[in-house]
Amino acid sequence: MKAITVTDRDAGTAGMRLTDEPEPTASENDVAVRVHASGFTPGELTWPGTWTDRAGHDRTPSIPGHEVAGVVAELGYGTTGLSVGQRVFGLADWTRNGTLAEYVAVEARNLAPLPADIDFVTAASLPISGLTAWQGLFEHGRLEAGQSVLVHGAAGGVGSVVVQLAREAGAYVIGTGRTADRAAAVDLGVHDFVDLGNDDLGAVGPVNLVFDVIGGQIGDRSTDLVRPGGTLVTIAEPPARQPDTGRSVFFIVEASRHQLTEIAQRVRDGRLRTNIAAARPLAEAVDAFNPTERVAGKTIITVA
Repeated sequence: MKAITVTDRDAGTAGMRLTDEPEPTASENDVAVRVHASGFTPGELTWPGTWTDRAGHDRTPSIPGHEVAGVVAELGYGTTGLSVGQRVFGLADWTRNGTLAEYVAVEARNLAPLPADIDFVTAASLPISGLTAWQGLFEHGRLEAGQSVLVHGAAGGVGSVVVQLAREAGAYVIGTGRTADRAAAVDLGVHDFVDLGNDDLGAVGPVNLVFDVIGGQIGDRSTDLVRPGGTLVTIAEPPARQPDTGRSVFFIVEASRHQLTEIAQRVRDGRLRTNIAAARPLAEAVDAFNPTERVAGKTIITVA
């Protein structure tokens, strides 16, 4: 099969190639998926799981990409709940070969059935952003109707989904971003917008929940905006300190079939939009990883 492989963690995109690799086989409780579309995160080349397996052993050359939409091609021993030929989407394991390939082996529990009225490109844009937003808001943030949420990067891949889910849940949503992001954030449903380049973040009143995707000084300053009993949720980095009268949570997204199903239903109903900027073929995936080639929104790699 054709696949994008990486061999040198210090080389960046210069160490990425389109190569011929053996097709994966479905182990126990796995499925092999024929990939139709794949999503990736530009920072993957810095993640330990890109280079080592669960035991910490080197696994290069490895295949990046963790979001997948495709068709089940093979069932491993003991696999239940899915069938050969079924359309699926989901999240591949962090420490195994990924989805920038014609086939990928994935734990069956990490996948959800893909409704026929959601195309593969859209589906491949959902797992990381959708699951991160869902888990940050409802599992770690314990969001309830009537509460207030400050969403950093409100027009970005994760932030845009956070805004929509929080608004649907009945929260008062304040978004942040650059000047150019204001119109998109308002269109997504924020009640207020803070321009991080020109406005005073400290002027934001205390909120029940801060959803941070930036970290650094922005994340640290946001700690002081959490009201008593509130939460700062971050995917950027472990917080340097806790809110005085609240808590902070750093988490890494996990696969969930139930949550993927909930997210897909919202896409079908028109309650949730994704931010797809471009779709490019597998042969152009290396260019899509290159920082000089990135565009506002998510780039999806089309395979089959």
